[in-house]
Amino acid sequence: VQLQASGGGLAQAGESLRLSCAASGIIYSSNTMGWYRQAPGKQRELVATVTSGGTTDYGNSVEGRFTIARDNRKNTIDLQMNSLKPEDTAVYYCNVKRKLTPVFNYWGQGTLVTVSS
Repeated sequence: VQLQASGGGLAQAGESLRLSCAASGIIYSSNTMGWYRQAPGKQRELVATVTSGGTTDYGNSVEGRFTIARDNRKNTIDLQMNSLKPEDTAVYYCNVKRKLTPVFNYWGQGTLVTVSS
């Protein structure tokens, strides 16, 4: 399984950025895809996830500002990040996981998002 992320980069506070992630090599389509982030000196945290059925979950700090969307046919997810804040600065990791047999949990390499004040 490979996860290819794109997007991210530098933005000023209040601006928007978009992250995309494409998964390849997945055999089982019933899974959860999403984004997590890790800021320097902090633990990795949930940003947003979406199941193959369309159920979404957001971290408290991004709810209302970020929106995740999924294309099951293409195995892709997009994360629209609006009203960015400096505290959104982090490395963002794409993830795909499945809790039912066969269980799997894969991570992308990460993409840096930097928000300046």
